[in-house]
Amino acid sequence: MSFLAPIWLALTAAVAVPLFLHLLRRRIEIRREFPAARYLLRAEKENVRRLKLRNLLLMMLRTLTLLFLALAAARPIGALLGSGHVPTALAVVVDNTMSTGAIVDGTPLLSRLKNAARTVVQGATGNDQAWLVTADGVVTGGARDVVLDAIDRIEPLGGRADLSSAITHAAGLVLAADLSTSTVVLLTDAQSSQWPGDVNLGDVRVVAHAPTGTAPFNRAVTMAEPQPPRWSPKGSVLVGASGADSVTYRVTLDGRTAARGLLRGSDEQVVRLEPGERGWIAGAVDLAPDELRGDDERHFAVWVGDAPAVNVLPAAGPFVREAFDALVQSALVTRGSAVEVASVDEATKLPALLLAPNDPVRLGAANRSLERLGIPWRLGDVRRDETIARGADVEGTPVRLRFPLRPAGGAAVASDTLATASGEPWIVAGPDYVLVASPMSAEATSLPITAPFLPWLSNLLSQRLTREGSGLVRADPGTPIRLPPGVTGFEGDSQVYPVGATATAPSRAGVFFLRRGEERVGALVVNPEREESRLDRLSTNEFKARLHARDVFVATDPSDVAQRAYDASAQRPLQALLLLLALGCLISEMIVVRRAEPRGLRRVAPSLGS
Repeated sequence: MSFLAPIWLALTAAVAVPLFLHLLRRRIEIRREFPAARYLLRAEKENVRRLKLRNLLLMMLRTLTLLFLALAAARPIGALLGSGHVPTALAVVVDNTMSTGAIVDGTPLLSRLKNAARTVVQGATGNDQAWLVTADGVVTGGARDVVLDAIDRIEPLGGRADLSSAITHAAGLVLAADLSTSTVVLLTDAQSSQWPGDVNLGDVRVVAHAPTGTAPFNRAVTMAEPQPPRWSPKGSVLVGASGADSVTYRVTLDGRTAARGLLRGSDEQVVRLEPGERGWIAGAVDLAPDELRGDDERHFAVWVGDAPAVNVLPAAGPFVREAFDALVQSALVTRGSAVEVASVDEATKLPALLLAPNDPVRLGAANRSLERLGIPWRLGDVRRDETIARGADVEGTPVRLRFPLRPAGGAAVASDTLATASGEPWIVAGPDYVLVASPMSAEATSLPITAPFLPWLSNLLSQRLTREGSGLVRADPGTPIRLPPGVTGFEGDSQVYPVGATATAPSRAGVFFLRRGEERVGALVVNPEREESRLDRLSTNEFKARLHARDVFVATDPSDVAQRAYDASAQRPLQALLLLLALGCLISEMIVVRRAEPRGLRRVAPSLGS
């Protein structure tokens, strides 16, 4: 037996009070010599033994009453007949990731998990501490009604969150409470993609529920990728889906249907579009609803504007001029002065695509030009060893002449290296510039005479060197994000939410425009992780093997969870039993007093009357 409040055992000293009073009691005998007194003396002799027994019994009952009350105040627990459960630190973890929103037998799985959580929390008493922890790490604790209200408000998230971290946090909460028992109740769909490895929870009990049976059938949009990210003004969307032999899809722009089509198997389609609007536009690809609605739509955002106006200076070379003419004919660029394409030594302004000079003699002039334009890179001495370029759009391109790029200051660290040659930067990009360490000639590199050259040049001019539409950020739901400088808020659902330089993406999918004051300067695209669309589950044994704790119980029936959540040991609180014993002593004392005293009076009264 142990006591949760042993300081109250000091009250056991009060049991000496009735004993002390009993011992101090003195019989006072007053003798009077008159005839009627002989009847009282006879009655006293007849009842003296009964009176001694009654007084001793009353003393024992009063002493036991005080003893039981003092022990009850100390809140003992023991392996005797008790009631309820030992004080428990209880954390209920509800998996509300997107996959739990799936409809199973006509009911969302999350609703069943919430009902089980409600039943568990309702079993908590005033001696327990309870918390609710959701998959996104949100913790609610306090009174039982507060936790129950939080359970009612749980909604499915827009993605997969980090369930393992939520469970580990819950284990830390119950261990820190330092109560008799630490229990984590886990209610989840046991989605296999959520459990890539084991979770170590330490010295806690884990009572978990995971459904059995086959996961529901699911279709999902797996691809909704605008190509290119900025349209000027034409563009396309790469569309893909999974989970069916064939499925119809719809593409919307600003809420209006822009295209429809049919996908077969895992094929991907390119949908070409030319919206009439300009600026930032939100789009989506959606399918017909199925058992899991959260992944039947995938969002994207594009910036739509006029084609960039480009000026190609003579020293850029004939290959660049011919490619530029082809882009003009395709309406991907126009002639103008907004963006400059030039050899480094003749560049006049930014934004610009800068190419290394054809003549190594111009190296000094090129580096002075870079310094004047504020570009934190310098060209090194020419190298004529042939190597292979590594990087997007130029992978495998032979490079025979190059000027190694050297950083000129700490600002170069913030630059993007788009391609390398011999492990050194070959193409770098920064604010308003792209710098290539070779001239665009057949002698220097094979790039200008290969098919990828035209799309590579178009991408640099329309995506890297166009200032509008550069603020596109992609994120998973609920993950930390870093926003472009100057962003003051998100715009979504006709409301603007203020943010700082660092923020957390919303927990639901969608497009949220980035605001700088009243101006839209970008877009945040939030989509669920593709892994969350795979609804296959772990078996009961596989799921149990993932959880490492002092004791792990996995129930397939939700009703078993509430029964086992507080079944921490054979010990039970003895407080109620001791209070019942104290009450029994008081009732017994009352019976003894009421039955003993009237009997003596009844015997004396007739004698006096006679």
